[in-house]
Amino acid sequence: MTVAVETGVWQLDAAASTVALRHKTMWGLVTVKGTFTAVGGHGEVGADGSATGTITLNAATLDTKNKKRDEHLRSADFFDVENHPEITFAVRSAKAGAGDSVEVSGQLTVRGISRPQSLTARLAGADADALTLDTEFTVDRGEFGLGWNQMGMIRGLTTVAATLRFVRTAA
Repeated sequence: MTVAVETGVWQLDAAASTVALRHKTMWGLVTVKGTFTAVGGHGEVGADGSATGTITLNAATLDTKNKKRDEHLRSADFFDVENHPEITFAVRSAKAGAGDSVEVSGQLTVRGISRPQSLTARLAGADADALTLDTEFTVDRGEFGLGWNQMGMIRGLTTVAATLRFVRTAA
């Protein structure tokens, strides 16, 4: 299924979008899951079908359903939200791939540290006025200064899963 996406400016529909993460902790025995409750973004699709844009997460809104853990994740040990309130993904290029896939490359910025990030998203639905992308990718938290690891409890990569719905804005 190849769907042509309309050119123009698209705004993230925050109410219909989710960005979540999961990471194994306690020596791989427990999976911690959390969702960012404040997400924003926009994009622009050019005449050639390529897209650029930005997704922004309010780092302080990560909710793991454990108040004490959430406060620790907001601290300087992890996201340091006082000094780095936003996590951003700046999309430099997004192009249709095989079938319903979209190849995305950009810069992920966490704690003021930017790293290139490439991922494959799936176009889960599109029409003239809305489109939805699903993706799941992994991030090495150590590359972003999130190295706190008491007694070696936290190992491996963090998985980020996102469903992002964009609506076309009036020209």
